[in-house]
Amino acid sequence: MARVAKKTAAKRGAKKAPAKAKSVRTSKPASPAMTKAQATVDKLTKEMAAQAKAMAAARKKAAAAKKKSAKSGKAMDKRAAVTAGNAVSKMSNAMQSAKAKMSDAKEKLAKLKAEAKAQARVDAAMAKVETLKASLAAKAEADLAKAMKAFEGKWLKKRAAANAKKVKATAKKVKAKLAAIEKKEKAKAAAAAKKAAAKAKAAAKKAAAKAKTAAKKAAAKEKVAARKAAAKAKAAAKRATAKPKARKAKAKAKPKAAKPKRAPARKKAATRGRKKKAK
Repeated sequence: MARVAKKTAAKRGAKKAPAKAKSVRTSKPASPAMTKAQATVDKLTKEMAAQAKAMAAARKKAAAAKKKSAKSGKAMDKRAAVTAGNAVSKMSNAMQSAKAKMSDAKEKLAKLKAEAKAQARVDAAMAKVETLKASLAAKAEADLAKAMKAFEGKWLKKRAAANAKKVKATAKKVKAKLAAIEKKEKAKAAAAAKKAAAKAKAAAKKAAAKAKTAAKKAAAKEKVAARKAAAKAKAAAKRATAKPKARKAKAKAKPKAAKPKRAPARKKAATRGRKKKAK
């Protein structure tokens, strides 16, 4: 009982090996020559069996005829015995011929069978070669896929590193270019600001000078206007004082010719003041 338990435990614990795929041998159909040779052998076998049966009967008959002839001694029985013996001899010859034919047929069949077996061995060997070829091709494809995957990983990693290096270099160039452009723009802006400041300063200076000139002109105009006003007031006052005197003098000396008026002189002074203003 203990031994049985150990055996069952060993069977349970033992791992079953993966069953190998059995190659199903498909038997090829016999060639026409082999079929024909087999048919000939079968036919001859049947014929020889029939001949053997007939031969046994003929021998039995010949033996009986010979016995009868020896017993009776008659000519008819003797002829019958000879005829029976001749029949046996004839059948024996036919049997010998059939045996020779059977030997040839069996030899031919054996040869064809040997050739078929040899061809079957060749076909089996070629099938093994084809199976190996297919398995090697499948393994090659699997190994190629594995190698390509490994190569792809390495290649992608290498290309990623190269791309990162290129991107870094390009970014550095772009950054330097942008810094140069920014510096240039700043210098340009500073120059423009300086130019604008200088222009504004010049404009302010020009405006101040213009304002000063305008103030001078305005002051000159006011001065001229004041002079004119003073001259006008003086002339008016002079005329006002001169009128009563003139009336008195006129009243005293009517026959005398009147003195020429000085209006044209005033007019000249007025035109001179206007010319100065225009200047």
